[in-house]
Amino acid sequence: MSDTKLDTDEIYELLKKRIINLEYEPGLVLNEVDIADEFNISRTPVRKIFHQLHNDKLLNIIPRFGAQVPAIDFKQMKHVFELTRELDPFATRLAVERISEENIKKLEEIIERLSEYELSKDYQNAIIEDERFHTTILMSCGNPWLQDILTSLHYHTERLWHYCEQFFDDMELFTRTLEKVVEAIKEKDVEKAEKYAREHIDEFVLKIKKEML
Repeated sequence: MSDTKLDTDEIYELLKKRIINLEYEPGLVLNEVDIADEFNISRTPVRKIFHQLHNDKLLNIIPRFGAQVPAIDFKQMKHVFELTRELDPFATRLAVERISEENIKKLEEIIERLSEYELSKDYQNAIIEDERFHTTILMSCGNPWLQDILTSLHYHTERLWHYCEQFFDDMELFTRTLEKVVEAIKEKDVEKAEKYAREHIDEFVLKIKKEML
């Protein structure tokens, strides 16, 4: 049972993080009673949280069985990447025209931290920084609808990053194209920024296909 009582939104965020980070492994069945006991709440808010996670496609609700963490489904991920490959570069394009100097500095600091990491020791931190990079771009694109859509899609790409840890051995997969994105943003070059944002996704997908499919 949790010592500090969290509200429903906080519990939702915590469970979502556990699923994305693979603390809850694919295939794990979550029990309403166990979650209610852990957080000292009734089963009704747990049921609501489970349905929120189901709407995020991060939990499967199986009647008379329970809630199950979904498997990493590469066919489904193909659909996700079809969207992110178009929408992430578009968000980057919008950000070029709207980003603040403060957020450009945040992007530069992220690249600086990534460049100091060793993938064998810092893979999880690299994922966090990569997601911070994308979050900063989304916050700068000026389109809340696009931001919400991509945030939801990124739950699944980030989960895949965690799942694929053993197959990645080169920090340049994180840094090479992201550095180019930042330079293009600083130069106000929307075409290059869009191009390099797409390349960042394409390189990741190509690596997955090579190593896992």
